[in-house]
Amino acid sequence: MKTIYLLSFLLVTSIIACTPKSETPVKTAEVSLADQIAKGEYLVTVMGCNDCHSPKVMTAMGPVPDSLRLLSGHPANETLPPFDKEILKSYVLFNMNNTAATGPWGTSFAANLTPDPTGIGNWTEEQFLVAMKHGKWKGLENSRNLLPPMPWQGYSKMTDKDLKAIFAYLKTVKPVNNPVPMAIPPVM
Repeated sequence: MKTIYLLSFLLVTSIIACTPKSETPVKTAEVSLADQIAKGEYLVTVMGCNDCHSPKVMTAMGPVPDSLRLLSGHPANETLPPFDKEILKSYVLFNMNNTAATGPWGTSFAANLTPDPTGIGNWTEEQFLVAMKHGKWKGLENSRNLLPPMPWQGYSKMTDKDLKAIFAYLKTVKPVNNPVPMAIPPVM
């Protein structure tokens, strides 16, 4: 009798195991736009985007991002002082705002990341992904590479979801009209 029960149990179990499962779609949690923007703000903060993309004001504790020009890039009206070109054989130079850097690649200026037309105001999400994943200026496939010190190679490893959250957040910051200067070729 035990053998019959065991065989019956095995037969029923194998029938159940071989029965096709229903094609119930897996539900994923929907992320609200507000949650996406909050995640983008968090990432911009912890990644230090203000360190290079925001002009600074001097305080008793040193330079801090200027709250009126957050993420607006190198100030268009700020000229860089002359320097001894021999120093570039051993050093990379940064301006006091940390928005311009000079090295073997020439001089690069931090971009305006605000939603103003002089920043990323006319960019698509796809352009932002191209800039961050492929290091292309203005997110255009056939444009020049982003210059140092922009660490796009590390950021290229981020998920599209995180990069899209950053883009969503950047589209919400205060627009700042600031046409950042073009990069300057290397000094020979």
